[in-house]
Amino acid sequence: MPEVPLTLPTLIRTIRNARTQAEERELVQRESAKIRGAFRGDEPDTRASNLAKLLYIHMLGYPAYFGQMECLKLIASQKFHEKRIGYLGAALLLDEKQDTHLLLTNSIKNDLLHPSAWVQCLALSTLGSLGSAAMFRDLAGEVEQLARVGQPSVRRKAVVCAVHITRKVPDLTDTFVALGEQLLTDRNHGILHGAVMLIAEMCEQNPQALEHFRKRVPQLVGILHNLVVAGYSPDNSISGISDPFLQVQVLRLLRILGHDNEEISDAMNDALAQVATNTDATRNVGSAILYETVLTIMGVHSASGLRVLAINILGRFLNNKDRNIRYVALASLQKLLQAESSAVQRHRSTVLACLTDPDPTVKRRALQLSLALVNSSNVRATTKELLDFLSACAPDLKSDCASGIFLAAEKFAPNKRWHIDTVLQVLTMAGAYVRDDAVPNLTHLIGGAKELHSYAVQQLYEALAQDISQQPLVQVATWCIGEYGSLLLAGSCEEIEPKQVDPEELLTLLEHVLQSHLSLPATRGYALTALMKLGTHLQGNSINRIRRLVSIYCSCHDVELQQRAVEYNALFRKYDHLRASVLEKMPLVDKAGYTEEGSEREQPGREISIAANIPEVEPSGSSKPPESSQVSDLLCLLGEPAEPSPLQPVMDTPVATGSVLDLLRDLKPPASALSRLVVYDRDDLLVEFSMERPPLEMTLLLITATVSNRAPGDVTAFSLQVAVPKSFQLELLAPSGSTVRGQGGPPVTQLIRVLNPRKLPLRMRLRLAYTLPSGTAVQQIEEISSFPEAAWQ
Repeated sequence: MPEVPLTLPTLIRTIRNARTQAEERELVQRESAKIRGAFRGDEPDTRASNLAKLLYIHMLGYPAYFGQMECLKLIASQKFHEKRIGYLGAALLLDEKQDTHLLLTNSIKNDLLHPSAWVQCLALSTLGSLGSAAMFRDLAGEVEQLARVGQPSVRRKAVVCAVHITRKVPDLTDTFVALGEQLLTDRNHGILHGAVMLIAEMCEQNPQALEHFRKRVPQLVGILHNLVVAGYSPDNSISGISDPFLQVQVLRLLRILGHDNEEISDAMNDALAQVATNTDATRNVGSAILYETVLTIMGVHSASGLRVLAINILGRFLNNKDRNIRYVALASLQKLLQAESSAVQRHRSTVLACLTDPDPTVKRRALQLSLALVNSSNVRATTKELLDFLSACAPDLKSDCASGIFLAAEKFAPNKRWHIDTVLQVLTMAGAYVRDDAVPNLTHLIGGAKELHSYAVQQLYEALAQDISQQPLVQVATWCIGEYGSLLLAGSCEEIEPKQVDPEELLTLLEHVLQSHLSLPATRGYALTALMKLGTHLQGNSINRIRRLVSIYCSCHDVELQQRAVEYNALFRKYDHLRASVLEKMPLVDKAGYTEEGSEREQPGREISIAANIPEVEPSGSSKPPESSQVSDLLCLLGEPAEPSPLQPVMDTPVATGSVLDLLRDLKPPASALSRLVVYDRDDLLVEFSMERPPLEMTLLLITATVSNRAPGDVTAFSLQVAVPKSFQLELLAPSGSTVRGQGGPPVTQLIRVLNPRKLPLRMRLRLAYTLPSGTAVQQIEEISSFPEAAWQ
């Protein structure tokens, strides 16, 4: 007995009752196979029900492409319920990419001429939703005719279809210009609504249409006036407002017509003022009309008083209970801030009140607008509100808020003390969320305010004593303690009550920063430098304590900290007589040095240049150069080789006033050149290594491989590959060529950079490949372990 096909309700119920995805998939596949079989058997009685079931299956996400032709067959049917299912299927299964939809043109044209209004509406809806440019060109005349005469329902559908045609094919705009003029006089609100949409679309697509319909502005103003003063109508009124949808569309069309035209704008000012003052904003429909009115007022050349009225409407929106309206008002005020700054500033307190809104999106918009409202006249009051918000806001808003406060304080700060206090508060409350340039900017600000050095260092010391978790705050505080710690130790401050700090307490605090697991390597670098600079103002046991703390980091895993500690330790052991001069206060650096383009960007915890802190040498009447040992000591301190190098001859001229760096620039030794090493000598091909070590990078070995050919013929396709153990780092640069010319020709050179951080004995494996003049290809592997000791020690 054949299985009875499922009806649509039964199919829906069965699929919903499926317990698993696999069971649902099995049901769908089985039913799809039955539907496909019925389509193949050409069963006209069940075609409509089968297509309805297939559309449901398509809505679930399963393939239903095999029902496209059945849609066309049902559209051609004379039965309305089958035609309706066919059009529904066409709207769901067909689009412009499908070739099948081209077959719809003739069927739709026949249905547009059908005597039944229901059939005409089906054809117009389908044409508007999936019509192509070619279909629109073929059927534009029929659509225009239906929009002029016929039943109101058909005319409404035809006008909406005309809007789609104009949007899709702007060339057909001229076809509907006369239609738009005619429909503006229609009393049916549905048709009038469609006519306004059609005219707006034509004006946006065609400049000639825009100029043509500007003559109709008085008529549109009259329509808007009638809607505003009209009483209650059960057919058109919503929440006591007469046809809000039509009002919104008319306002939008007026905005398009009045754009960049002062005369047209003046003609609509009275109507816009009437809408803005007479519309009830307690309902959503009224708020929608008022919002569209605001957009129209700000989009045309309206009077200044009318623009202020529009801003005040948005200000009232901020007190609305609907969070969506509040969000729209904040976004609109931010867009209008540049054009109407004074009017928007009147609502600053209301905007700041929105910072406490429970909705996070409204809160973010309020924060953006509040930061944009800051100026020189309200910076104190607004920043105070923003700081209160920063202390309690969600983490995802802290970064934006902190950055905004920084920028506002930098631009509008009334004085340097207020600027420093504001930035310190931000670092205290949200130090982990500030921008990367906050630390150098604040250090530059403090360094430039000489009269506030004692105040800043005392405030930062107190903040650091309370909390060391905010790393930017700790970095600024340790830098300031290192630079101006003497003022803290002396207890001199005129801005506030001075507080003299015991040296042991200060050292304990810095030691706590160094040992804290919260401290970043950069923060520890700041703290080490601060200890060293404090050491120039301390004596006795305090110096020994600083030496012990510094020596701990001579074996630190962090290379930067280790290098810093080793340099500072050497400064204590060998160059104690130079320590005070080297660790002088850091000079004020041009702020351009903190930008990405600056060549002197500050490294965390390190001075811009050690030489920058060395005081200038007093002029001397003697031309006697410094002793060799002192020059060697300074070279070692600044990263130069410790062994003394031959000095350049000294001219018998007086030494001019200059820095120690100028002396070192003249006395800087050349790079240490090592002996040449022959690494390959075969087939008349000679490969030699010449080695040198740069004075500022003693772990780097530069090897220049020189390849020369003693044979009369050229050696071609030469390549050199190098391998070193994993403890080394190798960089092989491109050779000067791949052909080694014959006897008398220029050699081929190639640079090899070897980094040996652990100073281990150097071993290297070479792979040479080349082609002899006879055409023989050669590959050789050589191992080298005879590098001189000076190449890696």
